[in-house]
Amino acid sequence: MKSKPNILVFFTDDHGQWASHCYGNREIHSPTMDYIAETGARMDRAFTPCPVCSPARASFFTGKMPSAHGVHDHIAENAAGSGHPGIGAQKTIARHLQGSGYYTGLVGKWHLNHFWSKPDGFDQWFTLAQGTNAQFREQRYFEDDKEVVKYGNQAIHLTDRALEFLQTRDEDKPYFLFVGYTNTHRPHVGEPERLVAHYRKSSFSDIPSETHLPHRGFERRPLPVDEEELREEHAQYYAAVTIIDEQMGRILDELANTGGLDNTLIVYTGDHGHMNGHQGLSSKGNATVPQNFLDDSILVPCLLSWPGQVQPGQVRDESVDHCDLFATLLDAGGCTPEEDEDLRQSPGRSYLPLISGGEHGKWRGAQCCEYGNARMIRTASSK
Repeated sequence: MKSKPNILVFFTDDHGQWASHCYGNREIHSPTMDYIAETGARMDRAFTPCPVCSPARASFFTGKMPSAHGVHDHIAENAAGSGHPGIGAQKTIARHLQGSGYYTGLVGKWHLNHFWSKPDGFDQWFTLAQGTNAQFREQRYFEDDKEVVKYGNQAIHLTDRALEFLQTRDEDKPYFLFVGYTNTHRPHVGEPERLVAHYRKSSFSDIPSETHLPHRGFERRPLPVDEEELREEHAQYYAAVTIIDEQMGRILDELANTGGLDNTLIVYTGDHGHMNGHQGLSSKGNATVPQNFLDDSILVPCLLSWPGQVQPGQVRDESVDHCDLFATLLDAGGCTPEEDEDLRQSPGRSYLPLISGGEHGKWRGAQCCEYGNARMIRTASSK
């Protein structure tokens, strides 16, 4: 194996697995995601541990299920939710990697509270100071412990700051950079008109016309009844995927121009899935009461590329989740459970041997998810 790789994680918000070209969408333009899939592995059965933002993100950062890390629903990062401890002092993937010699940074969405104070484990910190939505407007951020105000599209601001991280990092160390875009989170408005205008011409035939069935729970957020309003929401969502893809491309181009792609493990994934009419619903696990674990809520895109290590063009059908991704990235970074008691407490298992062609033994046959007081377990054949 090469020396420790740089690790670049793109982690988006409310991006259903179905909503990218490499997963079969016929109308969304997402060439950067396609490139990562073609040069690496596409995980077709990648699941979130929880189909809502904060718990899913906590599972990625800690490698634990919600019942272990203690975040059971999304955190309202305002006066009502400011007392929530988030993941507190739990050891994150950034702290593990920093302890293994990495220079670390987060740019974008955190959503685990206390965004105004840089957590231990991060050398650079640039996160959202208001809401979770990207629109063209005044945008507030916290850079380390200082508030910063910018104007314009959030995705562009985050990309600019990610490029700054790459240009100012400690080049004597490998880096871990987490980039959290939010455009695909509602409200689905305010995306670049040049993209929305293109998608208004779409058929949206990849979004099924389905009716919500009452036995699946009370519907919390009904779909727009007006057909034109619904089509506009779809066009905005498709445009959100494309602008994220474009901004990822800017970062990969910078790495290519500076020779930084050769030993960089690139990951693209999302916190959980999203329904845009699927099952007759809008949103994710909190689209219904009680909570749901419908496939469109729990399946996430997950693409990994690492030249010379991850075999290109793979399509994998093993069930994996964010706890496994946590273990996989730490495995690539040289952090092993044998050396760390905290890692031994994680249910995650590295799938680096799966995608690098190594010996991996038998993979698990079932996937578990949690949301609040609800639990799910499913096999490859169950629905």
